[in-house]
Amino acid sequence: MDKNKEVGGHVLSMITILIWGTTFISTKVLLKAFTPIEILFLRFTIGLFALSVAYPHRLKISERKQELYFAAAGLCGVTLYFLLENIALTYTFASNVGVIVSVAPFFTALFAHLFLDGEKLKIQFFVGFLVALVGIFLISFNGFHVLKLNPYGDILAVFASAVWAIYSILIKKISEFQYNTIQTTRRIFFYGLVFMIPTLYIFKFNPDIHLLIQPVNLFNILFLGLGASAVCFATWSVAVKILGAVKTSVYIYAVPVVTVVTSIIILNEKVTATAVLGILLTLAGLFISQNKIVLKREGVLQNE
Repeated sequence: MDKNKEVGGHVLSMITILIWGTTFISTKVLLKAFTPIEILFLRFTIGLFALSVAYPHRLKISERKQELYFAAAGLCGVTLYFLLENIALTYTFASNVGVIVSVAPFFTALFAHLFLDGEKLKIQFFVGFLVALVGIFLISFNGFHVLKLNPYGDILAVFASAVWAIYSILIKKISEFQYNTIQTTRRIFFYGLVFMIPTLYIFKFNPDIHLLIQPVNLFNILFLGLGASAVCFATWSVAVKILGAVKTSVYIYAVPVVTVVTSIIILNEKVTATAVLGILLTLAGLFISQNKIVLKREGVLQNE
């Protein structure tokens, strides 16, 4: 492999992870002015528009039943996951959510083992899962008793990671259809927005345009829509093509670290010794469980 090309792949991976790791921060900032559903709908509308401009070619489905996979992926990977994540951020710290949703590979490996022809789960998977659960408990318990946070947010983050795992299984199936990746992502975004429509009425979607055009809010919504949803999708795909799935997936472990550090610097969130221990245990558990199980994480996180 060309050395410069390989270096470029690593640079793209790092840029992508830095952006993905700070998405929780941007959402937290926007929650001061907008509801979770307002942020979600605006973000993916911008993302869908950007992908349509980048590759304005209609996706032609060869079999009608494939449309069901796209619809299910949009429901799980866009509507449910991000709605759960955004609501979770209204109850707990961005650092908590960033760490807790990083356990999605546990659920992915478990679901793949149960529903797909996945690798047999080994003892280190269960050891890692247990270690991570202890870490999540410490994070949530500490927030509830010391920082007076509502544990509801941490629970929602766990549900979000489980839903994301279902999405990743669907993405694995969709990848077998051999369609253009930008077109498939755009179709998933489209269904995600369609499934959001009922929630717009339930949660009273009514974003204030005057608040939206304020520099800090406009920057963050564009950052989520263009940066995290559209640009990062492209940079991550290029990085995977250059480095391969295994090398690129290593960078995923840095996402919660970036989230924790930026939440302390930008949001001035309090991270106690107990919370730090919980974060370390969660990340250690993730690392232990994935030691032998290589998940194609580019599919799991391509829309983050």
